[in-house]
Amino acid sequence: MISLLKFLKPYKLQVILVAAFTLFGSLLELYLPTLMADVVDVGIVNSDMGYILKNGVWMILCSLLAIIMTVGKAFFSSKTALGFGRDIRRKLFVKVEHFSLEEFGKVGSASLITRTTNDVKQVQDVLNMMLNMMTRAPLMLIGGIVLAVSRDAKLSIIFLASLPILAGLIFLITRKAVPLFGVLQKKTDRLNLILREGLTGVRVIRAFNRVDEEKKRFEQANKEFRDTGIAVNRIMAFLFPVMMIMMNFTNIAIIWFGGIRVDEGTMQVGNLMAFLQYASMILFALIMLSMTFVMIPRAQASADRINELLMIAPKISDPKQPTEDSGLYGHVEFKDVTFRYTGAEKPVLEQISFKAKPGETTAIIGSTGAGKTTILQLIPRFFDIEEGAVLVDGIDVRKIPQKELRKKIGYVPQKASLFSGTIRDNIRFGKEDATEEEILEALEAAQASEFIEGKENGIDAYIEQAGANLSGGQKQRLSIARALVRKPEIYLFDDSFSALDYKTDKKLRDALEKRTADAAVIIVAQRVSTITEADQIIVLNEGKIAGIGTHQQLLAENKIYQEIVASQQAEEESA
Repeated sequence: MISLLKFLKPYKLQVILVAAFTLFGSLLELYLPTLMADVVDVGIVNSDMGYILKNGVWMILCSLLAIIMTVGKAFFSSKTALGFGRDIRRKLFVKVEHFSLEEFGKVGSASLITRTTNDVKQVQDVLNMMLNMMTRAPLMLIGGIVLAVSRDAKLSIIFLASLPILAGLIFLITRKAVPLFGVLQKKTDRLNLILREGLTGVRVIRAFNRVDEEKKRFEQANKEFRDTGIAVNRIMAFLFPVMMIMMNFTNIAIIWFGGIRVDEGTMQVGNLMAFLQYASMILFALIMLSMTFVMIPRAQASADRINELLMIAPKISDPKQPTEDSGLYGHVEFKDVTFRYTGAEKPVLEQISFKAKPGETTAIIGSTGAGKTTILQLIPRFFDIEEGAVLVDGIDVRKIPQKELRKKIGYVPQKASLFSGTIRDNIRFGKEDATEEEILEALEAAQASEFIEGKENGIDAYIEQAGANLSGGQKQRLSIARALVRKPEIYLFDDSFSALDYKTDKKLRDALEKRTADAAVIIVAQRVSTITEADQIIVLNEGKIAGIGTHQQLLAENKIYQEIVASQQAEEESA
């Protein structure tokens, strides 16, 4: 948790103010029992009304100032803790956005969400508690002991003897609870994962009639989370009663022995009253410290999970010395590229070499798992290759800053990803400053204008999360429009026409031919009809290139391509 304290640097002044408010507030509170003792022992005993009123006014003023100090401390500590939490969340979000796809998969989206929200809140809450209590509690503890001992050293032995007993009990209780805090956060991850899968995969779950099974899976995770939470709370439930029992026994002992000393005339009543208040302050300070120390291990478990993310060094990083622009435009080249996913035994791509030039369309076809999508993902450098080189405009992508590289590319993923907001907002995701004219042109080319015109608010119609209120074909067309509005050097279409009917597919390809005339276009396709007019078609088989040529050349010479064409024709005839 200490490593996260660097995020407090912008809040130095506020932390100093919290400490100052705490210091003065604590001193005022420590002074109040002394004033009260003087009122009793001097004012009341001597029937001096003037002395009583004077000290009474001082007590009221001290109380009001103490309230002001407490409010100021609470305000600045809350402001500091909330800003601290916000800054960590921002840092985590930026860090995660730079993760490679491999790192995303390794950590898991459910865990990333938990760490960015729940874990940060745990740390934030403990920081707020520490700012409020870690300064005040030691001041009250030390100040209370000094003032109590100065009142009556012998009577002080009572609470001094109770302190180690109380500290020992707190240690025993927290030692049992601490290991469970980390387990609880992992159970939270598991619960979030199952909940997320249940919500995002609701259609598949219903289609395969798996609702009852998923319900059982969720109930099991929910039960484990509940049981762990109960185990933690059961242990922690002993803490406060134990502290209160010790405090009450201490107060009873002080009243008993203090009463004897008053009766003997060796102690005044006001002094006993002040001593009781100081004893209460000391014990409450110890309670505050113990509560903080109990919360710190839980926050530490969360802090460790946050630090784990912050310490991950992204495998894909910008070059220290980027290569200068070559002056080329829209050129893509693979040179003997071999790539395997982490943990995989065999490469998913092996010795891949080809060129894609501006003004030409390169299509990639092959069986499922042949590596088609992987080829596209290597161009914007979502992964780094094992051997060979991927060149964009004649430069190895590893020598181009990621931001500059991706500015050159318009990427349409296999699964259309839309964001909650308007259609206009989603299209501007491709080009932030796109004019309305540019947006409408892109939508027209993507064959999306017709269904958008049918919506009440047109391009300002609202899209629900993940495009839940749109069909698969509509989402694909908006995803294509988002890439078109960017007007990049290189277009990557990853099976982006699969949800379109043949008529819309043909119109879209005709429109794309005009819009992408100066750019390199690389299409991954399942349907042969989508790529028959491509300038070159790459046939992939088990991660290797089985043939490159035009539709007619491959149809005449390439056996694998012939099989793909024949199988699709048979499917169409049977349909």
